[in-house]
Amino acid sequence: MSLRMILRILGLLLMMFSLTMVPPIAISLLFGDGTWDAFLIAIAITVLTGALMFLPNRRARRELRTRDGFLIAAMFWTVLGLFGSLPLMLTGSTALSFTDAVFESFSGLTTTGATVITGIDFLPEAILYYRQQLQWLGGMGIVVLAVAILPTLGVGGMALYRTEIPGPLKDSKLTPRITETAKALWYIYATLTVVCMLAYMAAGMDWFDALGHSFSTVAIGGFSTHDASIGYFDSAVIEAICIVFMLISALSFSLHFLAWRERRIGHYWEDSEARFLLLYLTGLASITVVVLWLTGTEETTVGLRHGIFEVVSVATTAGFSVADFSAWPGALPLLLFIAAFVGASSGSTGGGMKVIRIILIIKQGMREIMRLIHPNAVIAVKIGKVSVPDGIAQAVWGFFSAYVLLFFLMLVGVMATGVDQVTAWSTVGSALNNLGPALGEASMHYGDMPTMAKWILVMAMLMGRLEIFTVLVLFTPAFWRK
Repeated sequence: MSLRMILRILGLLLMMFSLTMVPPIAISLLFGDGTWDAFLIAIAITVLTGALMFLPNRRARRELRTRDGFLIAAMFWTVLGLFGSLPLMLTGSTALSFTDAVFESFSGLTTTGATVITGIDFLPEAILYYRQQLQWLGGMGIVVLAVAILPTLGVGGMALYRTEIPGPLKDSKLTPRITETAKALWYIYATLTVVCMLAYMAAGMDWFDALGHSFSTVAIGGFSTHDASIGYFDSAVIEAICIVFMLISALSFSLHFLAWRERRIGHYWEDSEARFLLLYLTGLASITVVVLWLTGTEETTVGLRHGIFEVVSVATTAGFSVADFSAWPGALPLLLFIAAFVGASSGSTGGGMKVIRIILIIKQGMREIMRLIHPNAVIAVKIGKVSVPDGIAQAVWGFFSAYVLLFFLMLVGVMATGVDQVTAWSTVGSALNNLGPALGEASMHYGDMPTMAKWILVMAMLMGRLEIFTVLVLFTPAFWRK
């Protein structure tokens, strides 16, 4: 492991990230909100720090190994969250404290969507845009973007790519070259964003709201330019557009690539993970709508709209809202919240444990039941017609075990700060699944959470986005041995 090589790459990535603070300056000057100087100072600090890391180590070059990729990804997301908080701390009357700014920055970049801010409608336009842009950069992953660019600077990409692509199948590539794969993912991502923005504008949003919400919709982030989220617009058409693009983004981008390359959409229904997700969401939405009708919570049409929207939004870990689902009757809030643990497809922009892992856990459970009946039988676990190697099956159980253990450890940690049980388990689950909304005292915002609880949740967001092991491996003695 070469420290100089790692510092060189981190410096490059940090200087590259500073460029993302230029558009908010243009937005600030366009609207005259007076925050352009905060972004200019943030750019100067970020570029200077990146240069100090890069220049002394600019001649350090060698192929990255897997261990280097883990360390770079974890350090870069941490550094990115910290430097991404600078504009939020430098904007005068709307400036946040260090803890709140870091929380908001990490929540944006990890596409969690939890916020400590109230009065979002009254924030300067540049800050509103910047929050949405953070989610867009984090949705597909800025490290994947870097993989598409850095080979021209002499940096290998596969070790980095593995650390950020969600799901158990880390080595899958859409094209023979990893650089081309990263570019293909970002082309699809950018195209979906543009189409989503145009659809929002056609439905009645102004260009600023349409741009901001297209960023967070395709990223499955949940940040909004309004306190009332999508409910602010009170439009069935806008809600329908949002549902469609949340569903598209919750599916694996490899399926979008195949649909584009082969000009057919049959791949979606043929894919076991996509089929499971769509059927699962249909069943969950049916239950939710029927309960809302039977309990008289919502009128027929409104109940249908709100029920379907909230199910798709929460289950895909987007976190937009058109109604306060935490106030819905019976077990509905708990049911929807648990759905977020399943999450979206692997290779998507959604959070949670990923649908493919849930499928594998179910199939392995069924295999163990069959083994009780037929002890000598050799029973393969299959996804579609493909047998899953035992190594992947074991890794899924390892991930699930670590996920549950980490959840309970952080739950105890947050409760130790004085937070009640409902608020604690919902905020930890929301952060770890990159969901955003929570129950209890944090159902509206996270601003009143204790400082230590916020830092625990920041760590949960980071671990959820990097799928736990990328971070946990850094704490093992074996990782640091030569």
